[in-house]
Amino acid sequence: MSTTSVDLHTHSGGHAAAHADDPHHQHHFTTMEQQFDTSKIGMWLFLATEVLLFGGLFVGFGMMQARYPREFVEAHTHLVRWQGALNTVVLLISSFTMVLAVQAAKKGDKAKQVLFLALTILCACIFLVVKYFEYSHKYEEGWLPGRFYSYKGDSIPACHAAPPGEAAAAAPAANAVPCTNGYATFFSFYFMMTGLHGFHILAGIGVLSWILIRAKRGEFSASYYTPVDLVGLYWHLVDLIWIYLFPLYYLIQ
Repeated sequence: MSTTSVDLHTHSGGHAAAHADDPHHQHHFTTMEQQFDTSKIGMWLFLATEVLLFGGLFVGFGMMQARYPREFVEAHTHLVRWQGALNTVVLLISSFTMVLAVQAAKKGDKAKQVLFLALTILCACIFLVVKYFEYSHKYEEGWLPGRFYSYKGDSIPACHAAPPGEAAAAAPAANAVPCTNGYATFFSFYFMMTGLHGFHILAGIGVLSWILIRAKRGEFSASYYTPVDLVGLYWHLVDLIWIYLFPLYYLIQ
């Protein structure tokens, strides 16, 4: 009985000493390894909810594309493909610099951590600048979502079929005017999905800036780099989502 008490007291004292040695070691975790693994599982669960969020939008896009197949194909020609391709390259570079930042954190290299985190933030800012010019062009032309759609050009063909659920007698009248439903729907999804992705980029810039400030303070080392690793996972998912958005909107056939 007394031996058990001594063992427990010694065990508890050992943990207390370990926690005192590392200020990043939270009291409810036995070891730093356990703390790191738990944090990573939590991040993966969060990323799973992000996949579900965008997954629903992808499904909705597919359903509307099946309803307006020709309009969706024609609407995508009004997107500037080289801008989408440029943003794809920028995000791929940012993923690479993020990997290098995590590796530098694992080695405790403060200078490289700061450099690669700054480059990642720079790439994210370039992405948003390109997206700003792209959105501005759509606004000027009137390629807007839903009821805000106001394009007045002559390149919109007549409706190819009466929308499902409407009376067949309405088809001739609908065919006599330009068909805007499919185009407005396409740009509704375009602005919703790319806009939501843009908000994730903004959130990423904020978190990366916080990590950058901590890296400048020298808080990360080979024994503690969990925040850098978790932010890296988030950033890779943001990049991966764009990898799907780019062909979906800019390369649709």
